[in-house]
Amino acid sequence: ERANKVASGPTMAMKMQLKPSSVAAQRPAAAARRVAAVRAQASDASANTLALVGVHSCHNGAHLSKARKAELEAVAAHIAQHGKGITACDEGPGTIGDRFAKYGITNTEENRRAYRQMLFEAEGAGSYLSAAILDPETLYQRTTSPGGKLFPDQLKELGIMPGVKPHLKVYALPGQRGSTVMQGLDSLAARLEEYKKAGAVFAKWRSPFVIDEAAGQPSDFVIEANMTDLARYALICQDVGLVPIVEPDVSMSGTHTLEAAVAINTKIQSVLYRAMLEHGVFMEGAILKSNIVNPGKKCPLPYSVDDIAQANIDVFRRVMPVAIRSANFLSGGQSLEDASARLSVMNQKKGNFPVNLSFSWSAALQMPLFALCRGELKLKEMEALYVEELKIASAAAKGEYKPKPGQGDHKPPAK
Repeated sequence: ERANKVASGPTMAMKMQLKPSSVAAQRPAAAARRVAAVRAQASDASANTLALVGVHSCHNGAHLSKARKAELEAVAAHIAQHGKGITACDEGPGTIGDRFAKYGITNTEENRRAYRQMLFEAEGAGSYLSAAILDPETLYQRTTSPGGKLFPDQLKELGIMPGVKPHLKVYALPGQRGSTVMQGLDSLAARLEEYKKAGAVFAKWRSPFVIDEAAGQPSDFVIEANMTDLARYALICQDVGLVPIVEPDVSMSGTHTLEAAVAINTKIQSVLYRAMLEHGVFMEGAILKSNIVNPGKKCPLPYSVDDIAQANIDVFRRVMPVAIRSANFLSGGQSLEDASARLSVMNQKKGNFPVNLSFSWSAALQMPLFALCRGELKLKEMEALYVEELKIASAAAKGEYKPKPGQGDHKPPAK
């Protein structure tokens, strides 16, 4: 710095020859040069930091500004509120159309919009929900409530953070006996930018797995491929300014035991967290959405709800970074009663484990609602039942749901 001053400023001999007015005239120019030098040093420091980011993994978002990290942490903290969960209503038009068709409901954009509005604006829903996952179509739809706001704005006003599921495609990996990987990283940043402009504050990426022990699936290669993509997605999300929800989803289909499920889920999640750390994902600004660790539906061995709850706590204690604020379970084919029983007992057993354990349910909440319909949406009846379901889910997230005998147990299929 001293050398810079000597090089840029007038020498003492020069100063003695200058008139007072000339010296005064030089002061603003000298000050400007000093400011420029400080800025150059700051720029060099930033460049050095970026250089380190390029060399070292596990930098935990060193490339992100303090403001961006604070933004991500605030959203993650909001989602992780104790006793609140996520309503997952991100089914595409085709998937929700299949559910509608089963009960004779016409699959129109207006029916999809009206149904989602009920899920968002049901009286009291904001007391049990911290977030909602939307299909891209829903991001651009409006409520018919006074003001006619876009759904993301309406949700934020209700205290429910809006997020989005980017459109992805399933690709069967050659030589892996049917195991898959999700495709959608190409142009993901551009799509996420548009979703953020539309009001989304988080995004979700699901990577599905099926346990087939006879076929050796999921193989190490399948796990690595899927979890590396999840980590890249999370990195891109945070760069755009969206909290990533990472979703490794192990299906309940199969004959595997609970013990096998623990080992495989431990492997999957350990690879996920390692990949996220090595990619430099800011862990405090991410959320986990995973399956409840369960034996396969056709497993011939019985397990109690306590066995299943303890298995889930064991997996988390072994591998989950506690920098992640919340684990919100998907329902994955479980009934509301079974999923709530298992989640509630988990919360009773977790002790001082600091991560929030809650729900991010779709079918467990929604399928009972459709059973009320015959040929048309019964929105009033659906709303009343939906709020009662949310009360159950919220109680489970607090460890306060009291299951009836047998709820949450795995019962072997009848022979």
